[in-house]
Amino acid sequence: MLRYGVQAAFLLLTVFIGYRFHQFVLHFEVAGHPFVEKPPSVDAFLPIAGFMSFKYFLFTGIIEPMHPAAFVMFAAITGVSFLMKKGFCGWICPIGTVSQYLWMAGERVFGRNFRIEKYTDMALRSAKYMLMALFILLIGFAMAPNMMVLFFLSDYYKAADVKTMKFFTELSSAAMWFLIIAGGLSLIYKNVWCRYLCPYGALLGLLSSASPVKIKRDNGRCRHCSACTANCPGLLDVEKSDVVNSPECFGCLTCVSRCPEPGALAVTVRAGKGRRPFSPFIYPAILIVVFYLVIGAAMLGGKWHSQLPYEEYRRIIPASAELGHP
Repeated sequence: MLRYGVQAAFLLLTVFIGYRFHQFVLHFEVAGHPFVEKPPSVDAFLPIAGFMSFKYFLFTGIIEPMHPAAFVMFAAITGVSFLMKKGFCGWICPIGTVSQYLWMAGERVFGRNFRIEKYTDMALRSAKYMLMALFILLIGFAMAPNMMVLFFLSDYYKAADVKTMKFFTELSSAAMWFLIIAGGLSLIYKNVWCRYLCPYGALLGLLSSASPVKIKRDNGRCRHCSACTANCPGLLDVEKSDVVNSPECFGCLTCVSRCPEPGALAVTVRAGKGRRPFSPFIYPAILIVVFYLVIGAAMLGGKWHSQLPYEEYRRIIPASAELGHP
């Protein structure tokens, strides 16, 4: 219930931020609409921009000023995924929360969720890793920093947040059908987007494999009742794992909360040659604190708000429809 509450809070926060950004855009599109300051955190929906900015920072030490929050959010999300397992996906990500709501609704309607055959499931899961590899190849290797500067200065990049919003508010037929099909499949299969299609989740999963935080099973206390495996949203066979290392584990701690035997499953941190358990209630607190520490540091350092001037927004937002989709 704690996780459900945290997820709902972040989902509502995302909706509020989206509404504020929509009001910001309307100021430049509708004569007389009052000005609303742009919420920088909308740049969380620009992970490719964040990845590009991250590479540019590594080469130059400069955070590009058009969408600095994209860099900050990328650093915060990847940072907590490295330190605290794939907890961003399991506790904060609004897309993951909506995906969860869909399969939970499907479970109520149909009485169960279905599962794709093992080898087909493995083949489908490879899609998100191929998408991740494509972005890493194109941005990490093919795009030089001087090319990035030209892209950062383009109207297309400046309006990337506006175009992303309009992808949802002005759905094309193809986008609408994609969302309908993905949503329909999510009712009967758990976490379709997260499990098979999300390249960001693929990257976070690989980073989380190196996390010092892991779920550990005490074989001496385990009853082998299979409650952990049956309730795992990531469809992992937790009962047969001494330590859960899978990149599909997103740190939801459902297995720990559903385990009937106290101490059989524990959240642990690597300490010396062993692992030390700590309270599962501390896990989300550390996760959220670390996430917001990165954002807070960016705010204090003046690297949170876009440096794009008001007059430039007034020029590019009305013309954004002509720039194509992000």
